[in-house]
Amino acid sequence: MQRCGLGVMVLGWAFLGMALAAEQPPRIPGETVSAGQQYFVRYCSACHGVTGRGDGPVAPSLRTPPADLTRMAQRHGGRFPAAEIAAYIDGQTVVPAHGSREMPIWGERFGEMAGGGSVGEEVVRGNLLVLIEYLQSLQQ
Repeated sequence: MQRCGLGVMVLGWAFLGMALAAEQPPRIPGETVSAGQQYFVRYCSACHGVTGRGDGPVAPSLRTPPADLTRMAQRHGGRFPAAEIAAYIDGQTVVPAHGSREMPIWGERFGEMAGGGSVGEEVVRGNLLVLIEYLQSLQQ
């Protein structure tokens, strides 16, 4: 039974990765950007600031300054790295140069808030999708 659950989880992440990495992903309605903004303000703005520039009220107390999230595409040659950002938010990717991980592992937290299991996994995917859509809308 655990193997089946693991297989479903791996398959789900593969589909999420493909959807996020596609060059021309299907546009999600404006309501999704609005939901993403609400999640961003609630979970990310303390460090990254309301505008995503890394100037939140907690930022000065962190060892590593939060990234300016409005310039992610610019730092990647004009391409918004949706799959990479999703993996970082989710906790799948740790950037060793950043030292200890001060940013919460939101994949775990979102899943726990939903009670874990397959429902938690769906909530994580949904939250990641709306956050990624919102972050993409912030790019300059």
